[in-house]
Amino acid sequence: MAVLAPAPSSIAPVPHKKRRTRVSLSDRRTRFGLLNATPVVVYLLILFVYPIFSTLMLSLKGDNGGFTLHWYADAFAGANLEILLTTLRISAETSLLALVVGFALASAISRLKPLWAGLAMLVVVVPHFISALVRTYGWIILLGDNGVVNNTLTDLHFPGAPFELLYNEIGVVIGTTAVMLPYTVLLLYAVMKGIDRRLLAAAASMGAGRITIFRRVYVPLVAPGLVNAGVLSFILCLGYYLTPALMGGEKQTMVASLIDEQVMKQNQWNGASALGIILLLLTFAGLLLLRLLKSAGEALRNRGTAS
Repeated sequence: MAVLAPAPSSIAPVPHKKRRTRVSLSDRRTRFGLLNATPVVVYLLILFVYPIFSTLMLSLKGDNGGFTLHWYADAFAGANLEILLTTLRISAETSLLALVVGFALASAISRLKPLWAGLAMLVVVVPHFISALVRTYGWIILLGDNGVVNNTLTDLHFPGAPFELLYNEIGVVIGTTAVMLPYTVLLLYAVMKGIDRRLLAAAASMGAGRITIFRRVYVPLVAPGLVNAGVLSFILCLGYYLTPALMGGEKQTMVASLIDEQVMKQNQWNGASALGIILLLLTFAGLLLLRLLKSAGEALRNRGTAS
């Protein structure tokens, strides 16, 4: 007697992942979580994604309304390219100087007793809450030709005094470093405070000198904080406007000042949008560099542990 095979079902089986998705969406807690997340998503889309997307579209729009890369080509040519390079140079100088000064301050504060360390951190952080405009004018008063710094150096008969400390790159770097310094000190202090001092004592007990301990033990432990603080200062300085505009000269014009000029004086929104997108890409590049450096540091640390 012939046995008839069952007819194949015309309904295809539902993939396992799709079934899991349907079950998750049908779960009451999941629906409640999505409902709570909706306002946050809408908020981010309206206040962050949409402005960035609109700026990108405006930077790609030509005078005739068509698609063009003219504004990006203009940003990387002539005087605009010089301003972009000046911005990168000043940001790098500010980041480096903030790291040097911040490292010394954070290292000294981390060795103090908790009470004195807290007071020292207040001295570093509280000026950050004062208006940036007030702080900038304070630096102008201090660094002017008849300011406190030059008058003191002149009274001490310092060779070359008085110095030109304003409306040049020196003044801009000093001003921007003062703005970025609290961020640097806070990041480095958090890292240094978490270092186990017994490691330094162990290295000393094995005959290592102070320089060797600093170079081969202390600096590698602080390296993540140095990278974070340096990249953060660089990124923040890229788009900084107030201090370079007030303390710099024509040769110290930065991208933020160029954007302001194109919008307020030239009514050139397309070019300003292209410059804004370039700054955004530079910020993303800085964050990517930070990620790569962290990955490289972890790889070196794991390799050292394995060996």
